[in-house]
Amino acid sequence: MLKPEIQNLVDAGKMLPLMEAFYTIQGEGYHKGTAAYFIRVGGCDVGCHWCDVKESWDAKLHPPTSIETIVDKAAEFSDTIVVTGGEPLMWDMNPLTSLLKQKALKTHIETSGAYPLTGDWDWICLSPKKRKLPNLEVYSKANELKVIVYNKDDFKFAEEQAEKVAQDCILYLQPEWSVREKVTPYIVEYVMKHTKWKISLQTHKYLNIP
Repeated sequence: MLKPEIQNLVDAGKMLPLMEAFYTIQGEGYHKGTAAYFIRVGGCDVGCHWCDVKESWDAKLHPPTSIETIVDKAAEFSDTIVVTGGEPLMWDMNPLTSLLKQKALKTHIETSGAYPLTGDWDWICLSPKKRKLPNLEVYSKANELKVIVYNKDDFKFAEEQAEKVAQDCILYLQPEWSVREKVTPYIVEYVMKHTKWKISLQTHKYLNIP
């Protein structure tokens, strides 16, 4: 149980349950291969059974950290900052992105879109989940749509989601890591027949980096 004064700061987005922060190479989607500093915020109730960071789900496990501390550290490493989770939009992202912008840092977010969009973002990667669909607002603002493919049924879901984003949104299909050998051939075949889609791979896992 957080002290009331700490809880108030968390509720206002001035402190965030920080799970981890690290400098690495972006592994997925449009910016793959780019050096970036990742801020992983705890808390998620979307509950994907194949999630590879289930330890992020319970926000109470991750200490509330001031956004000043988070941003000062981020600025030491990179001009590209990726906020991920968990589900970062469970928290008010406006204070964090305001501080990042003050330091002239580029702000990227990876989100399921399940919560209202807050924050000032240079790049929004929307990765929708069937269990808790995105808010309507985020569809029009997403720069890339990344749909995780666990089985063939996910292609239908991907097309439903693609109908909702803007025309210039980049469309990606990404194999779920634990079944990648099975589903990658399906994705290759699908993309060759439906050329508006691109393939995203979790290249950081192949490179054995965070």
